[in-house]
Amino acid sequence: MLTNHAKLMQFFAVANEVTGRKKLQKMIYILQKCHMPFEEKYAFHFYGPYSEELTLRVEELCNLGFIKEEKEDRSNYHQYRYTITEDGQAFLEQFKMDMPDFSAQVSAMQEKSSRFLELVATMLYFDDLSLEESITKVHTVKPKQKYTEEEIQEAISFIDQIRQ
Repeated sequence: MLTNHAKLMQFFAVANEVTGRKKLQKMIYILQKCHMPFEEKYAFHFYGPYSEELTLRVEELCNLGFIKEEKEDRSNYHQYRYTITEDGQAFLEQFKMDMPDFSAQVSAMQEKSSRFLELVATMLYFDDLSLEESITKVHTVKPKQKYTEEEIQEAISFIDQIRQ
């Protein structure tokens, strides 16, 4: 059990800060699809791939004081910001894990919007289909997002980049 928590803690240590629950969900999923050893189970949901396990683990890490969750009020919604705490850093020092270096992927994802990462994660969710079928599926399951051809091409390039 603690192994998966430690893997998440390592993610937070690399990321320093993650803004948004949706972005957090997509970042872990995308890392998983890049063969990083995160083991949370995902199912398709309103905003693309979603893991209840990840939500519960993050909540547990917050309750333990290892991650700080700050709620920010925006004009018409709430946004959450996650950072690792000193106790979280101390936990990581006690629980050394041999994880691949995923700092380049995390850095690349932090520069992107949660909307874009939702597109990338959705395309990766359907990566068992051909590229054309995957694009059609994105338009079918995400019609309200109105992803443009440019955004889809950017997502394809981004996937190629982070999988290297």
